[in-house]
Amino acid sequence: MAERQTIDARGSFCPGPLMELIAAIKNIEVGDEIEVLSSDKGSANDIPAWAKKVGHEVVENNERDDHWSITVRRAK
Repeated sequence: MAERQTIDARGSFCPGPLMELIAAIKNIEVGDEIEVLSSDKGSANDIPAWAKKVGHEVVENNERDDHWSITVRRAK
């Protein structure tokens, strides 16, 4: 069963949330997911763009009250 981790990067500014995701995704298995919570609206564009470029899957990209929730599944 796939595991899911959460990175709470609220209050961190670009490229902080993306850098945390890149570091964490190296330590999970293919099929596992990482949810990034970010208050930096740039993350809503930067993280999906990075995921597409390197071949991972964006499962969710939602704006919440004061932050974005972006979930990426490791695909390779």
